Order: sequence, then C-alpha cells, then structure tokens
Amino acid sequence: MDDGKPTGPQAKWWSRPAEGRPSRSGPENRKPETQAPENQASETQASETQAPENQAPEGREVQPSLPSGPPLHEPDEYSTPPYGGPGPWAPAPPVQRPTPAHGTPVPPQAAPLPPQPSPVDPQAAPVPPQSFPQPPHPAPVPPQGAPEQPPYATTHGAGGPGEQRSPSSQRVQYDPWGAPGQPLTQAGPPAGTEPGIRKNRRGGAFAGVLLLTLVASGIGGGVGAYIERTGGLTTVELPQASHDNGDRAPESVAGIAASALPSVVTLHVSGTAESGTGTGFVLDARGHILTNNHVVAPAGSSGDITVTFSSGETAAAELVGKDSGYDLAVVRVKGVSGLKPLPLGNSDNVRVGDPVVAIGAPFDLSNTVTSGIISAKQRPITAGGEKGDGSDISYVDALQTDAPINPGNSGGPLVDTQAHVIGINSAIRAADSGKGTERGGQSGSIGLGFAIPINQGKRVAEELINTGRATHPVIGVTLDMKYTGDGAKVGEKGPEDGPAVTKDGPAAKAGIRSGDVITEVRGQRVHSGEELIVKIRAHRPGDRLELRLTRGGKELSVTLTLGSASGT
Repeated sequence: MDDGKPTGPQAKWWSRPAEGRPSRSGPENRKPETQAPENQASETQASETQAPENQAPEGREVQPSLPSGPPLHEPDEYSTPPYGGPGPWAPAPPVQRPTPAHGTPVPPQAAPLPPQPSPVDPQAAPVPPQSFPQPPHPAPVPPQGAPEQPPYATTHGAGGPGEQRSPSSQRVQYDPWGAPGQPLTQAGPPAGTEPGIRKNRRGGAFAGVLLLTLVASGIGGGVGAYIERTGGLTTVELPQASHDNGDRAPESVAGIAASALPSVVTLHVSGTAESGTGTGFVLDARGHILTNNHVVAPAGSSGDITVTFSSGETAAAELVGKDSGYDLAVVRVKGVSGLKPLPLGNSDNVRVGDPVVAIGAPFDLSNTVTSGIISAKQRPITAGGEKGDGSDISYVDALQTDAPINPGNSGGPLVDTQAHVIGINSAIRAADSGKGTERGGQSGSIGLGFAIPINQGKRVAEELINTGRATHPVIGVTLDMKYTGDGAKVGEKGPEDGPAVTKDGPAAKAGIRSGDVITEVRGQRVHSGEELIVKIRAHRPGDRLELRLTRGGKELSVTLTLGSASGT
C-alpha cells in the first residue's frame, strides 16, 4: 500500500539492538493517529530495530537486515537515536517486592507505559506503535557465522566488578501480584530508594546519632568530673609574689637579725663530768667573745670549747677569764679572720616597753631569733647556788624581757632596734621550779627572761680581758641573810667571828654600825640582803652612794665611796 509513505529513496540508520524492548522509528511530525495495518511489515522497520522480544514463529530463522549503502556515521555502541531525547531502549533493573502476609490487601499496579517511538528518518512514513508480548525468557538468536558477542556492557552486579553479563544471566523475578500479561521483570525505583530500605537507613542513622550522643555525654561527664576534682586538665600553677631583693627596714626584726646574726656564735663545751651548749657574741676583731660563766663552767680547767659561727665555720676557743658573781666569761678564738664585732649600746637609756630582739641557740638550735619588749628594769635576781657555799651565786640588777629565752640562749645578745647590744641573756623564771630564777635546767620560757645590763657586762668584760679577773664594788659589811624583815640588816658578826663592819672600810668610814637596817640605795627601795648586793654591784668601785637606814627606830642618811674586792 502507498498510503502515508513517501516516494523516493530513504535514508537508513544503524543502531545496536537493545534487548528486552522494541524500537520504533518515524518522523518527528508523525501523528499518533496514523497507523499501519498490523499485517504490514515495512522494510525500514525491519532494518532499523530488532528487539529480542519480537521473535519469529517457531521453525523460522530470522536474519538480520543489513543496510543497502555505506553508513552515514560510525555505529553508535550505545544505540543513541540521532534526534530527540533518548528513548527507553534498556530495561530498568528488576525490583524485588516483599510478599505480603496472607490476607493483606494489595493495591493494583499500574500498567507500564507503551514504548515511545524514536524518530529515525524525518521523511519516513509514520509507523503506528506496536505492542509485542514478551515471553518469560526471551533469548536472542545470533546470526549464523557471526561470533557471539555479549549484547550487554560491563556491569557491577552480583558477579562482581568487571563481570560480563548476558540476557540469559539476567535475573528474572516473578511477581505474583502483577497484572496478567505484564512482563515478569518490571522497572522499579532506583536501588536504595525503596521504602523499606529508606526506613532501615533512617532507623540506622537515628540509632547511630543516639549512640554518639550517649558516648559524648559519658565522655563529657567524665571530663567535667575530672576538671571539678583537679581544677583543670593542665598542671596547677598557683599565683605567687615575685622574688624581691631581700631588703628590709633596718629597724624591723628581719633587718635587726640580718645585721646581728654574723656576730653571734654558738658554743659547745665539754668537760670530764658534763657538757653544755650556749651562745656568745664577738666583742672585737682580736677574737674575744663574751658569754655567761655557767656556759663555760663544764669545761673546768682542761675541757674543750668549740665556737661555731653563723656561717657554719667552727674554731677552737680558750678561756680568757670568768666571774661567777656576775655570771660572765670571756673566751677567745685564734686564726679566724673577718670577724664582725657586735656594737654595744647603753643599758641606762633603755625604757620599759622598748622593742628588743634575742638571738641564741635554744636547745642547740643555732641562729634562733625571738622578739619582745623590755618588761622591767633593775630587776634584782640571783641565780645559781648549786654548790651550797654561795660562791656560785650571781647577783644581777637585770633587764626583764618577754622575748622567749630558753636553755641555750644563755650568753646571747639582747639587742635594740639599732642592733646594738643592751643586755646578755642569762636567766629565766621557770614555771615549775617554784625556787626563783634559774640559770640552767630544761624548763621552757614563760615570758620571764632576764639579761645582764650591757653597762655592767662591758666593765666586767674589759677587766677579764685586761687582767683575767673582775673586781666587785663593796661597802665593807657582813649582812644577816636570815633576816626576814623589810630591808638589808647588818649582821652581828663577820667571817671567822670577826666584826660585821670591816675596819677602815667604806661603811665604817660612813658611820654604819652592826644591826643597822639599810632601806634605800640612791633612792631605790631595798627589801632584802640580796637586793642590796645587786644594787651595789650595779656600780663600779669608787662610785659614791647615798644610803638610807634605820637605827633604833630612826632613819638616817649616809654617803660612802664604794671599795673594791677581787671576784672569783
């Protein structure tokens, strides 16, 4: 039939067969209502497209149609039509749908759309769309004499990358819910977009986020607890003041100690029967050191005395002189250079309440510094008396201080705010003795310390250095030490039953008689014989003293010049 067909020669195109779907050719302006008779097979149609589903009847061999002339272009290995958009020449991958449970209604499936024609020749006659049934397992028949070529390109499927698959190896899935007459393999949504897979992925993502949140919360809690306990994740560094040059005000305790310590020494004394520790301070560059008599007494005449300076250097010392009545002694070190003498102050200038610093080695703790004030002046004290004959008793018109003084401080300096020596620490009042002031013992300080005024210590030290012996001022009387009344009473008899008032002595020349009671010395009240001795020894031999006394109920005033006696 000639209806709808152009006359003249027609161009033909080569295209690679696409398995599973028929191809259609026709001009772009072909109208869909134009149809060719079903029993008419056009030459153009046979030569352009050959679908695997369009199989010939059984017993009949189908030969591929070859073009009559040379191709206008190179064969397209992807079977892309030359005009219009790409056509559905390749089937979509099969979809495996889950089988619903028994009794579950299944919605009907829509029938697949018919294949759209692909324009081949704009002058070709319109070819009506054809519908070809697809057998369950179509198999293409290769042309005779031609080598078998896999009609499918390299894919990545169940066989692994690079595996060549053929139509016969393609999986065909049976859908029992599909409509009758539909192909067994139908195109579905792309892989990974099925509702079940999407739901599973969404659920897995949610579980992963939840797990990550729990792990992060645990780690954060642990880190927070660690920071709370330790204060941070790094090494703790506390704020601290910067280093200074160490300078202090000269009148401060630190300034006083820094100035006085180089002149203070610690003495270690050992003898045949006992040993002891005390303190001393440098008097001059020749190596003379002043300390207490009871500090060096354990050495005797053949013991050892070792001096340790504040720098740690040690040196042997020898005894220069001592006096038990004043409880003072001088030792000397030799072969030591660079000695720094400690300046001497004036104890007459001291006032009650003045700040003071005590330096010593309490309980052998050398270079110990304590501070306090002057609690009282001219405090008459006696210390010693262990021998029983009174030869070791010390009579001191002392400075009282509350600066802590302990055993080992004896002989150390008591200095003022200018680091000048105003006293020599000698005795403390022990709380548990109940026997008065002690020079030795192991009782601790209760804030009652006593120091020999430096004015008295200076005179005695000079005498010991110059002559080896100290002199005592005397008035030439023998006192009744058993008198319990107020004042110092002159005794009835002297030593070896001699007179109580020494003939041609200072008291005899002043008119003092046996039985007189002396009540004042230079206007200071005297309550006992010990206090009178202390007041007299606070002066130098040759000093003039005014005394008040009572005789037969009458008060008298006398003036005398102090005499001199050799000390022990």
